[in-house]
Amino acid sequence: MSDRSAKPTGGIFDIRNVIGLLLGLYGVILLLTGLIRDPELDKTGGVNANLWAGITLLVVGGLFALWAALRPTYVPDEIEE
Repeated sequence: MSDRSAKPTGGIFDIRNVIGLLLGLYGVILLLTGLIRDPELDKTGGVNANLWAGITLLVVGGLFALWAALRPTYVPDEIEE
């Protein structure tokens, strides 16, 4: 599948890192919103939707970052034609 002798490329610009970072950023914003602002529980059926959505986004963003760390993208030095 992948050549482990090749140098990993992509790094921070790997799409999984970008998606994980964006999900984590939105997760932090929603988490803080859920903790600081009025949860308006009557509109959401008794659930603090911002809090739970923020926690979920942080977990999913962390999973994307973990996935990128455990399975980095390897690109061969030479491209075969």
